[in-house]
Amino acid sequence: MVVRRPRKTDPKVPDIPAEIADWFAGRGWRVRRHQQEMLVASDRGKHALLVADTGAGKTLAGFLPTLADFCPSRREGADMPEGLHTLYVSPLKALAHDVQRNLLTPVEEMGLPIRIETRSGDTPSDRKARQRARPPHVLLTTPESLSLLLTYPEAPALFANLKRVVIDEIHAFATGKRGDLLALSLARLQALSPGLQRAGLSATLADPDAFRGWLAPWGDIDAVELVEGEPGAEPEVSILLPQEERIPWSGHAATWAIPQLIDQIKAHRTTLIFTNTRFLAEYIFQELWDVNEDNLPIGIHHGSLSKEARRKVEGAMAEGRLRALVCTASLDLGVDWGDIDLVVQMGAPKGSSRLLQRIGRANHRLDQPSKAMLVPGNRFEFLEAFAAQEAVREGQRDGEAFRPGGLDVLAQHVMGTACAGPFREDAVLAEVRSSAAYAWVDEVIFARVLDFVATGGYALRSYDRFRRIVREKDGKGGWQWRLTHPEHAARHRLNAGIIVDAEMLEVRFRNGRSLGKVEEGFGASLKPGDTFRFAGMDLEVEALRELELIVRAAKRSATIPSYMGQRMPISTHLAERVRAMLCDQAGWGRFPDDVREWLEVQDWRSHLPAPGRLLVESFPHHGAAYTTYYTFEGWPANQSLGMLITRRMEDRGLGPLGFVATDYALVVWGLKPVEDPAALLSPDILTHEFVDWVQQSYLLRRAFREVAVISGLVERQQPGTRKSGRQVTFSTDLIYDVLRKYEPDHLLIEAAWADARARMTDVARVADVLDRAAREVDHVRLDRISPLSVPALSMIGRESLPSGSADEDLLVEAESLAALAMRVDPPDDDG
Repeated sequence: MVVRRPRKTDPKVPDIPAEIADWFAGRGWRVRRHQQEMLVASDRGKHALLVADTGAGKTLAGFLPTLADFCPSRREGADMPEGLHTLYVSPLKALAHDVQRNLLTPVEEMGLPIRIETRSGDTPSDRKARQRARPPHVLLTTPESLSLLLTYPEAPALFANLKRVVIDEIHAFATGKRGDLLALSLARLQALSPGLQRAGLSATLADPDAFRGWLAPWGDIDAVELVEGEPGAEPEVSILLPQEERIPWSGHAATWAIPQLIDQIKAHRTTLIFTNTRFLAEYIFQELWDVNEDNLPIGIHHGSLSKEARRKVEGAMAEGRLRALVCTASLDLGVDWGDIDLVVQMGAPKGSSRLLQRIGRANHRLDQPSKAMLVPGNRFEFLEAFAAQEAVREGQRDGEAFRPGGLDVLAQHVMGTACAGPFREDAVLAEVRSSAAYAWVDEVIFARVLDFVATGGYALRSYDRFRRIVREKDGKGGWQWRLTHPEHAARHRLNAGIIVDAEMLEVRFRNGRSLGKVEEGFGASLKPGDTFRFAGMDLEVEALRELELIVRAAKRSATIPSYMGQRMPISTHLAERVRAMLCDQAGWGRFPDDVREWLEVQDWRSHLPAPGRLLVESFPHHGAAYTTYYTFEGWPANQSLGMLITRRMEDRGLGPLGFVATDYALVVWGLKPVEDPAALLSPDILTHEFVDWVQQSYLLRRAFREVAVISGLVERQQPGTRKSGRQVTFSTDLIYDVLRKYEPDHLLIEAAWADARARMTDVARVADVLDRAAREVDHVRLDRISPLSVPALSMIGRESLPSGSADEDLLVEAESLAALAMRVDPPDDDG
């Protein structure tokens, strides 16, 4: 996980073209070492991956070889390059526009004849057509727009002389499906322009070699030069603590900090306040305004706001008209505002790389420290904040692991290739396999993908609308694939893309009365008969139809006692750090008194979670038998584990009554005590209960809708009209039912299973819990609730509604539980 490694020998510094050297000198700047090394790598004909801190001039470093190619001093009288020379790919349209503005200044001041344009979904159609016929020298775009550009017949000529692709913020999408799409586009580009050089840019990579492998043709990491940026000033990261109160036992909103936060806003020029959810952003924004007696200009920015509202706020920030902005991950990769002098993280940071990315929004200058403040909402979040603070200080990063490329994305790419013109199967397979994400695809798998694009699969081949490509003789003694009708190209370009909007489900009774909305990811995890608590009521699921979750009043207490909404999990790296801190009693002196006392009483009354072991506590509470599993594997994995364990408990007659999950622990309660937790956590739970759960719930159906849209099987748009989310769901549900019945091994069913395992249930981290349980379980039987289980138990029956007001109830409940847990003398009864 260490980013920086000892340097062996610095490469020979190249001659910087006079035009570039003079421009730097005129600004009082110097060309930094990593910027020079990017030019060295290019001159040597190598691909490059630059890992450098925010503010180090990464973007300019990525473009330096392009600028050098257009410098007269380097051309030595030769003609200037013609046609498309460099592609810049970023995860955000706004970032591309920001880079265009920042790049135009040096180009104009150096007097270089470079035309720079952007291309995205917002680009007018006439400009898009002109770009294909008369392209600029530099085109700034997104993975989706690049993939679409490759579907036109002009693509081979357009990209034939492409020299360079620069991929910014590579960590933000390379490990996901957008990364799969870009990997396939890079493979296609390399085939069209064999001398093409690739460059990746990032400030936060835990495993640079993994990204070098992703970036390199055929996964050859030695073909990719690793360039490490000059170290900048160390960020100043502090943890805000209550001045008079204790750190709360439970909750996430950290409303105790609002008065201190207003003081911080007053003391700084511009403060950027990050939250982990949109609901929390709205809540903190409102809380700040309630105490904003000076009427300081404070804004809000998140993905649910309209584009116009977001642009208005971004403009106000750029012009320095806001003193504070409350935001979410929508600004993790935001445009650079130099006046930000404080970044605040409300709640747990969840990962050191994410925290560093957010800290980098402050100052954006390499030689000045960025200032950040972490505001924990509860005691576990304090430990997580402390762990993140140490990780940043030690230069350690975390991030998502790479996984095999998705078959739905591959199907979309194959169709796009056919739109550009007829293709030979062996040639396209070779291109696909040159990408590390798809090196696993062999002739058999590729034949299945081709058959799907050509017919829709065995169960659908009788329908003409699924016949999109056909195999025919190429006139040269071989075979080729082509479109069955030209109109398929227009329909593909209208529907292609990776981002499938997450829908909200309306929760309502059969008589039509609506109770509100929940994320589809939560609803999909339920099956008929499951019970959950929502809007103050215990509800039983009757059915999920299109985008409605039909419920009735439950006859018993809800198994899932609180709807907490979707949230990002703590990273594996930070979780390991927190576990290590819990065992390091000598280090507890660094903690506030109330946190230290909490851990000391836990150690006195029970055990503390140890690295490589699984702590499980059992105790009676309110007439039920409770068991707490301290997994530290994140909320999604714990939520999945709760679904599985309660099913197994039911089969074994333990009478499960409910469970609640947090990032750190899973609490399950039932009529009978769990005597042997290891038996409930045997590895075959992933082959028995897991399969039953995914098939009986709506998880697989939800995953299928996404892969059906991405693969092109179901179209979201037709000329002049766009299907509603309800219409798309209706279409995919019909096809899903047909395939489950008549072709259960269909390509898209397989792709949906892969998504259900990897993304929707976090099954890999569930497996980590099972691995630890197989090695060693520390099972402690107690007479009452333990101090460490208080934060999780206080969540039972509480809901994080959009208002965030439930946090007040959480604090009251937690204090009551804590009084019982922190007593060191045994009580007279079982509590």
